[in-house]
Amino acid sequence: MNESLVLRRDDGSVRVLVLNDPERRNPLSDPMAAALAEALDAAERDESVRAVVITGAGPAFSAGADLDFLRRVRSETAEANLAHSRRLRDLFLRVYTFPKPTLAAVNGPAVAGGAGLATACDLVVMDEEARIGYTEVKIGFVAALVGVLLVRAVGEKHARELLLTGDLVDAQTAYRMGLASRVVAAGTSVDEAVAWAERIAANAPSSLALTKELLASFYGMGLEDALRYAAAAGAWIRQSEDLEEGLSAFFEKRRPRF
Repeated sequence: MNESLVLRRDDGSVRVLVLNDPERRNPLSDPMAAALAEALDAAERDESVRAVVITGAGPAFSAGADLDFLRRVRSETAEANLAHSRRLRDLFLRVYTFPKPTLAAVNGPAVAGGAGLATACDLVVMDEEARIGYTEVKIGFVAALVGVLLVRAVGEKHARELLLTGDLVDAQTAYRMGLASRVVAAGTSVDEAVAWAERIAANAPSSLALTKELLASFYGMGLEDALRYAAAAGAWIRQSEDLEEGLSAFFEKRRPRF
């Protein structure tokens, strides 16, 4: 595993993961995807890490597919191409269902698979000069995997606009569509994302993880099934140590120590 492809640093309770292939604009190559998945595994195991921020080294967040892959894709076997798609599927699913809060700090262009990686995160903080887009149709690809996430993030009509045009949109447009959670001054997305992550990480870990699980599950459920699932989750959390500490802190008028 090439750990240099994803740099790691801790800022308080926040683990910052930096895609580190700036000369190639941080493409989601198989080695990069594997390194990011390993870094997420390490962040999940580390109890001192309460939230994760993902960003890119250099002027780009991630340009999606790497040029080497694009050059050889037509000559690959169907099995090899399916294996590649499944590796990206596993990475996006890992980010989307990660039990700790995830924030993308989009410091520059986030394109195709790179846009999908940002979309898989819980929240997206964009530099005001950054751009994001799902450009696959412009070269004959289809934004299949990222499209699943995009529809959940922005709804069908905005997803149709982004996927059918393949246009890159600016940060303010992404914000209006609901794709970006916040737009910040140029060069500040990482600092702003870390500060936001620290505030989120102060909440109860079990509550954050269960909230993420519920949000991921509700989407495909009918009303009654969703309410039944929510009732079971509400009953479970009432027995948690985090709730016991949270209630004690509330009545004792102090900060909880989760």
